[in-house]
This record gives sequence, C-alpha cells and structure tokens, in this order.
Amino acid sequence: MATVRSLQSFAKKSETIIKRSEEAKRETTVLVCTGGGCIASGSLEIVEAFKSAIQAAGLPHKVVGTGCMGPCSKGPVVRIVPENCIYQNLSVQDVERVVSEHLVGGAPVQDLLLTDDHPEKIIHEEKESAFLGPQRKVVLRNCGLIDPLDIEAYIGRRGYQGLAKVLAGMTSGQIIEELKESGLKGRGGAGFPTWLKWHFTADSPGTEKYVLCNADEGDPGAFMDRSVLEGDPHSIIEGMAIAAFAIGATQGYVYVRAEYPLAVARLKHAIDQARDYGLLGEQVLGTNFTFDLDIRMGSGAFVCGEETALINSIEGKRGEPRPRPPFPAQKGLWDCPTLLNNVETYANVGAIIDFGASWYNTTGTDQSKGTKVFALAGAVRTTGLVEIPIGTPLGDLVFSIGGGIKQGRAFKAAQIGGPSGGCIPREHLGVPLDYEPLKELGAIMGSGGL
Repeated sequence: MATVRSLQSFAKKSETIIKRSEEAKRETTVLVCTGGGCIASGSLEIVEAFKSAIQAAGLPHKVVGTGCMGPCSKGPVVRIVPENCIYQNLSVQDVERVVSEHLVGGAPVQDLLLTDDHPEKIIHEEKESAFLGPQRKVVLRNCGLIDPLDIEAYIGRRGYQGLAKVLAGMTSGQIIEELKESGLKGRGGAGFPTWLKWHFTADSPGTEKYVLCNADEGDPGAFMDRSVLEGDPHSIIEGMAIAAFAIGATQGYVYVRAEYPLAVARLKHAIDQARDYGLLGEQVLGTNFTFDLDIRMGSGAFVCGEETALINSIEGKRGEPRPRPPFPAQKGLWDCPTLLNNVETYANVGAIIDFGASWYNTTGTDQSKGTKVFALAGAVRTTGLVEIPIGTPLGDLVFSIGGGIKQGRAFKAAQIGGPSGGCIPREHLGVPLDYEPLKELGAIMGSGGL
C-alpha cells in the first residue's frame, strides 16, 4: 500500500474509502466471527466452506472474517448483511443449506437462526435480540462488522478521523478538555478520570515520555480486551496515537500476555499496516508528529496487571509493584513520565475526538458517562461480550440480556471485579453497574469480568 504523506491526501483518500464502504453496505456479504472463541468452534473452516459454496453457486458475494459478534455461547456465529440475519452454532455441514436456501433462494434458514433462549424466540435481525438489541456499542462499534486485518475496513467506518482531526489543529489542552467534557473514566477498574491522568502526564517535565496500553487481562473469565485486540486493533492504535500527541510522547508499548497469540498477531499486523500507511512512525501524515508502537509480551503473571509491576516487566525486571508516589505520570517507564490506560479506555478515545464529547456523554449516569464492556460468563443462558450504558441494573444484564440462570434455577450471586472484587447477592440485583454504587456494596466494577 502507498504511504499517505499529508493530511490533505489522507482526507481525500479516506473520503473515497468511506463512500465505498457506505455503498458496500447494500451488497450481500457473509460475515463470519473469527474471534478466538469461534475459531475454537471451527469458524475458520466455515469461512472456507462459504467461499467454496458461494463460488460453486456462481454468486458475487464476499465472505469476511470478523472479530467477536457478542453471543459467544452461540458460536460459530455468522451474520448475513445487509438484512442482518444472524445464524448460530453453525457447522460446515450447515453452510450448503444457508447458501442454497438463503443466498440463492432468498429465504433464511429458520432452524439455524439465532434464538433467544428466554423466551425461546427466533431472531430475524439484531434489534429483535434480547442479547444484542439493548447494547450500545462504542468500544465494540467495529467488532463483528469489519475484517480486523484490513486497515481500510477500519478507515471506512471513520477510523483514524479522530487522529486526523487532532493533527489538523487541536492542541494538547483541547484534547484533554474534550476528554474532560466527555466524562470518560479509566476502564481498567479504578474509574479514575481519564483526562486528569492525561493532564498530569502532559504537565510533567521531561523530554522523553511514554504511552503504555495495559492489555494484561488477568481476571478469570474476562475476555474484553482480547476481543477488542482481535476484532478492532486499529482503534487501540488510534487512541494511543492521540494520547501520545496530547502528552508529548514519541514511543508507545502495548503490554499483552503471551497467552493471547491471535490478539498479538492481529495487533502486530495492524501496527505494520499503520506504519506502512503513514499513520505511525516519523512525521505522521506529513506533520511534525512522530510516534511509533511496539508490543511487549508478558508471561501471564497476574500481578503485572498492576501498572508499576507492568512497567517493571517492560524494563526486563521482575514484575513487582513499586511504591507510590512517585506515580507513573511523574516517574514511570525508565524513570520518564508515562501514561498508562487499558485497552477499553483507548478504544473510546478516537470516537470521542471524532464525534465530540457531547455525543459521548449523553450515555451513562450523572457520575459516570459512556458504556462499559462486560464479559458475561457463568451459569446464564447466553454468555458472551456485552457493551451497555453505565448504570444499567445488574438484573437487566443477567436476566434480560443474559436470559437468566440456566435450567430455570435460582440466582444466587454475581461475582464482579475479578479476584479483587466481590459477590453481589440476589437482594441487590437492582444495583446500577456503576463505580460508586458497586463500591458501596463492597464490590468494584473492575475491568468487566462478571
């Protein structure tokens, strides 16, 4: 691919790509989830089966491998667009029926369509689904819809428009003020205001600064960060590049556990693409801004999810927490001012800068704006990846979205926040999923494992 060497060239090229992407929405396309969970259930074989069957039928339709679509317990999941029919638990043997009856004959295969287990109901399109319908996707806006290996698929959905807007004339102060107005809090668990962390790091004296992404997802049952890295890696690159511009950094690192080989491979591919495109490296898009990214893999130590232990690990030291203060914003990686956020936090940034704080802060509560991604696991009827407005009651997530407890059994408790979190019993099912109300019950939001 040709390197884009100016903001003007990027504006022109992205306009063409976005227009082409909008036109393509009218074309029949088979989207197959190729996230880690669905791959384990055979989705790569389903991709090849669809390609072969479509070619044999003489159809012009594309088959695209995507990131996670959400209902992981229903995998492998396949979506046919533009009508948005979703098929569940597909096997290679089912593919011929979908091609002949649906793509050729025009009639969806009823017995293979996604169902809500509670109540038992066939779903003909996403908005009808009790699991998918109530979701408000910002972090997961592209997951399940684009090929994560194709940078232009990301650009076609307004990817890198936030970074281009920053480079076209925003100041560090304006970026941080936009984040302040948005109300975005860190999604790693503590809920610290994102703008304040960026402000502290930007104001710290130092000629060398670093931007780090904590993708060391150690909570049992948590797979939010992995799914974003597998399904939309460019959103992390864009968020980190904007952060680097805001604080004055030229180098960033994504710290990810080695147990995520697919996420690492796709992120590495995305970084290489962004570099080739002119969106990373020296003089990004022909401006004076220079920023590059590298990946550092951890060995899976749970403690390395703590920010200072993570920094020690990147430096090649034992992953042990450091005494604080000084905080990383003052003295972090190699004793330089360092900004560290998690995957979900960075995934919000590009959209906030592109669409504006007022677009973002209409969702959520008075205290906490935006959405939160949860990895819903355990004895519920439908498990998977869920993104809902902050403040949604716990009971709505477990019963309305998750379908309630398997086999009609009684709800006992929900464990939230990982090993540092707590258990919420039946009498508190009405608690809003928000930082402060959960803290009052002795639990924490955590990174989103539930």
